[in-house]
Amino acid sequence: MRIGMLWFDDNHSRDFAEKLERAVQHYEAKYGLRPTLCYVHPSMLLKATSPIAGMDVRGSNTVLPNHLWIGRGEEAPQRAAA
Repeated sequence: MRIGMLWFDDNHSRDFAEKLERAVQHYEAKYGLRPTLCYVHPSMLLKATSPIAGMDVRGSNTVLPNHLWIGRGEEAPQRAAA
């Protein structure tokens, strides 16, 4: 994923699934597509069970805690027929 939307949610009364679903709804409303991939700080993976909301959830040290980087996963490039 090269382009995505960064979502911040530090509300402790929401569980991870609720946070992700809110981010997905906003992404869909803004871009008209359903995201398929979400990167979160590894500490948030302890609270997550993948897939949530039909998304692939992965950990990344480059994402800060309480942030979700969501977007569409890149498909494998198509090879030209020889």
